[in-house]
Amino acid sequence: MTASSSSARFTAVYRVACEASRIEARAQALALEQSVELPLDAVHDRRVRDQVVARVESIRPVDHGAFEVAIALATETVGHDAGQLMNMLFGNASLQEDVALIDVEITPALASLFGGPRFGIAGLRALTGVHGRPLSCTALKPQGMTAMQLAELARTFADTGIDVIKDDHGLADQSAAPFDQRVPAVARAIDGMPALYAPSITGSLDDMRRQLDIAQRNGVRIVLVTPMVSGVSNVTALAREAGVALLAHPALAGAARIAPHLLLGKLFRLFGADATIFPNAGGRFGYSQAQCLAIAAAVRETCYDLRASLPVPAGGMNVERVPEMRERYGDDTMFLIGGSLLVAASAVRARCRAFADAVRAP
Repeated sequence: MTASSSSARFTAVYRVACEASRIEARAQALALEQSVELPLDAVHDRRVRDQVVARVESIRPVDHGAFEVAIALATETVGHDAGQLMNMLFGNASLQEDVALIDVEITPALASLFGGPRFGIAGLRALTGVHGRPLSCTALKPQGMTAMQLAELARTFADTGIDVIKDDHGLADQSAAPFDQRVPAVARAIDGMPALYAPSITGSLDDMRRQLDIAQRNGVRIVLVTPMVSGVSNVTALAREAGVALLAHPALAGAARIAPHLLLGKLFRLFGADATIFPNAGGRFGYSQAQCLAIAAAVRETCYDLRASLPVPAGGMNVERVPEMRERYGDDTMFLIGGSLLVAASAVRARCRAFADAVRAP
């Protein structure tokens, strides 16, 4: 970030539960908490007062006892770190139960700083060779299977025409299927088939880089990452360095009061996710249809020079819902179905083929 941008600001929007008589003071306190974490009287440096202390831009009532508060934060406080951006947006405020983070205005400075997806929708289509329709995706599961068992399952998925085969996010470097055994086994099993395998990259940044090296040596071109588990700073580093596409998983994303369209949509995209998984309405989780559509819009909408990402509705979906989901989300989507394929047991091959055919239907 250059010196010329040191006075630039970006806007965070919060929902604050507060009495009307106290909201102005509460908003000012929130601005101080999320910037200098000091009473204003303790800030004696004029530059800090003028350029670093956050400013309350607006306060708007949204319903009885709640207000939408927009606060302008200094871009210079972010440094060059995705984790620090999360800290400035919601670090201390996340400890205050009356506050939720509901939106952020992505500025050109932030877009340039983090860069967003390196592949995006067009890049994923080039990797898969799939154009003019949604992509299909499924998961290798459950934990506890051996590397060879998972590889055989991957072969079934690939042979029936599924486009992307990802590790379940619970697969890491466990003894049943260690990463350095699982990835080569799955890669060999689907060699020569058009399907992409997305192994789950986990652990410390050193571990993730070591796993990425193994994956790349086995021809992997996309990996699964879990930004809220592995850390958004580590995921952003991988996006810059990896040369492979990133499929982001939402585990732990519901642990903070951050609006789903913001975290899974805007921020995961900003940090480098080429596709982002989210729990679709009507599945195992409680997201509304409006929330899901907002996530899909956030990853695909025009946003400066950031590439658009693929939304990946998931979480208890089945083959029968593919036409409905396609109508709702359109063709620039990846549909993820896992458990409902595997419950078919001996008929799993037919069920997988039905899924692939449903996604390919005109």
